[in-house]
Amino acid sequence: MQDHLTILGLMSGTSLDGLDLALCRITASGTKYKILKAATIPYSAAWKQRLKDAEKSSGEELAAHDKEYGQLLGEMCVQFLGSDKPDYIASHGHTIFHDPSNGYTFQAGSGSEIARITGITTVNDFRTTDVSLGGQGAPLVPIGDKLLFGNYTYCLNLGGFINISFEENGVRKAFDIAPMNYVLNRIAQRRGQEFDQGGKLAAKGKYNTALGAKLDRLAYYSQLPPKSLGREWVEKNVFPLLDDRMSPEDQLHTFAVHAAKQTAGICTQEGKVLVTGGGAYNKFFIGELKMHSRAKIVIPDDETVQFKEALIFALLGYLRLHEQNNALASVTGASRDSCGGTIHLP
Repeated sequence: MQDHLTILGLMSGTSLDGLDLALCRITASGTKYKILKAATIPYSAAWKQRLKDAEKSSGEELAAHDKEYGQLLGEMCVQFLGSDKPDYIASHGHTIFHDPSNGYTFQAGSGSEIARITGITTVNDFRTTDVSLGGQGAPLVPIGDKLLFGNYTYCLNLGGFINISFEENGVRKAFDIAPMNYVLNRIAQRRGQEFDQGGKLAAKGKYNTALGAKLDRLAYYSQLPPKSLGREWVEKNVFPLLDDRMSPEDQLHTFAVHAAKQTAGICTQEGKVLVTGGGAYNKFFIGELKMHSRAKIVIPDDETVQFKEALIFALLGYLRLHEQNNALASVTGASRDSCGGTIHLP
């Protein structure tokens, strides 16, 4: 296989903003990249609701979701690519279930349908191999942090969840620190807003000491990595703490301060922190993070902020196609490093 590949990376996160697409050129054994073009295609209201409700589906309904969402992804790829024809597509899918402690994870979005509709060989289902080896199946982005962004002390992604990766004694470590947009968006929707743009609502609120203390005491924060968070954990442990008698502004303020402090407590070394993901635009959260952290917070260009995860899934596809490891046991807790992903021919 040639060293230089053009791969379209697809990423859909828990915040349900839409599908991120990044057409990337990956070279030099997966250590160099160029984003050729990138975009986010929003989900329709119907698809957003369908993905949100998919966890309640019967087995038959889930199989239909997988197929039909794969068709949607294929159609979005065709719309985005136009006359461009990458060598491969690498798709994360959309996580419906993630419970590695019970040995399963499921990302909807049939790779066969994507390959059929686009006519392009597609790699998907990147997490199940690691989970079968006893790993968390997450996070997978750290191999990309190591290969593409190794000049930063910490790589921090602020999406539905806050996750971090860094080198410790020559070994890559990574884990989810805390929930972020998955919680903040839900609170903002009480004010009729899809999300708290720029953290403006949070900035108007006040810190609630009682709520902050309950959040800080959650057992997850005292667990040692490897560890990861999912929708199920938030719905069981965080949402019950959010009393509707408290204003959304106060809840947003308190949760953002809580999440920033938890993050600063991990970024203890002096050095540079690369911050990406939609939360990088939350000025209130970033201000709190800068206030509590010793490290230098670096927010890169918009393309890197918005499409780093889609880029890294393109890289995971590149590594899978070259039969190189793309999941790190030091990060996930699996019995060994592995090369995950299912290849679907058109």
